[in-house]
Amino acid sequence: MAKYEPEPDLTLVPDPTLPNQPVKGRGAVSNRPGRYELGERPLEDDGWSLPAARVGGDPDGEPPPLATKVAFDSSRTIMAHNQSPDVPFDRSVNTYRGCEHGCVYCYARPTHAYLGLSPGLDFESRLFAKADAAKLLIKELKKPGYKPDVLALGAVTDVYQPIERQYRITRGVLKVLSDFNHPVGITTKSARVLDDLDIIADMAKRQLIMVSISVTTLDRALARKLEPRASTPPRRLGAIRQLSAAGVPVAISVAPIIPAITDHEIESIIAAGAEAGAQWINWTLLRLPLEIKDLFAEWLVAHAPGKAKHAMSLISQCHGGIAYRSEWGKRMKGEGSYADMIRLRVEAAAKRHGLDKREYDLDCSRFAVPKEPDRQFDLFC
Repeated sequence: MAKYEPEPDLTLVPDPTLPNQPVKGRGAVSNRPGRYELGERPLEDDGWSLPAARVGGDPDGEPPPLATKVAFDSSRTIMAHNQSPDVPFDRSVNTYRGCEHGCVYCYARPTHAYLGLSPGLDFESRLFAKADAAKLLIKELKKPGYKPDVLALGAVTDVYQPIERQYRITRGVLKVLSDFNHPVGITTKSARVLDDLDIIADMAKRQLIMVSISVTTLDRALARKLEPRASTPPRRLGAIRQLSAAGVPVAISVAPIIPAITDHEIESIIAAGAEAGAQWINWTLLRLPLEIKDLFAEWLVAHAPGKAKHAMSLISQCHGGIAYRSEWGKRMKGEGSYADMIRLRVEAAAKRHGLDKREYDLDCSRFAVPKEPDRQFDLFC
């Protein structure tokens, strides 16, 4: 068999010329078109952006904030299925499209291209709420022959992003899962998960739920740039502490580990998670599929220009000389000497803090369709 030789990636090193400027409260620094859109907007200043006061901005030069707009999603189904051998679940529910957290590295960003929107600023400011999620889930779970298994909640976009406090769609889905005794694993980087602690703690007593809290960095200033509208690192650790105290099995997810940006924090993040009460860890290396590569390169030039070239070089070393390879088993952990070093550091730190084994499984045997209330006596009323 011929040895795999990657094509040279000519755009691997970010171009420092005429960088886009950060938008306050947002992660991406541009709104470049998605892969299905024709043409590319040139990076040039036509002068229109300078007098911000004329268009309602800050007279001192600050542009007006980018508002979040929410529309309703009209999907007819809610449960997505996958057969990927490198993910530990085969079904998932996502209550929102797009994510206001604005994590610049988010692997879900390219999904906005399917909607004719940009994976850049559109992804974090033009959101879609699945208002009928709970009803659609009930319909799915009632199908004849449905066989339960652990359902992932928040596998793509975060189900506890800021708009959840207003729409409460995730809470409705959790109530359905609780009523059906259906096992679920939640992944989030928001302390808003504590808003549903009453349901989560009750499900934990029945071995129906586990929660994974993602902590990318302990540096609040860096977190504000990487993931501007997610909960601060201390609040996420606080959520781990409260979930653990309530008897909820909780993991700390060191994800993604970003070469030259957050990789020096691996041991301290794991130690902080263990101290807060996490029982095991998850981790991944940074993934840069499709449009994310250019969005992340722009972010590096805007926020860490001195590390940009080095970061992209280390990333390419984990993927055979290119920014990203999508093969199962390699896409999340990478390969090569640098990726091996990261893996060994994670494993050593996890073992040192007793987080190297997950000794908890969810119970699929309790699943049952709730009985309908008996309406027969209503005929005599």
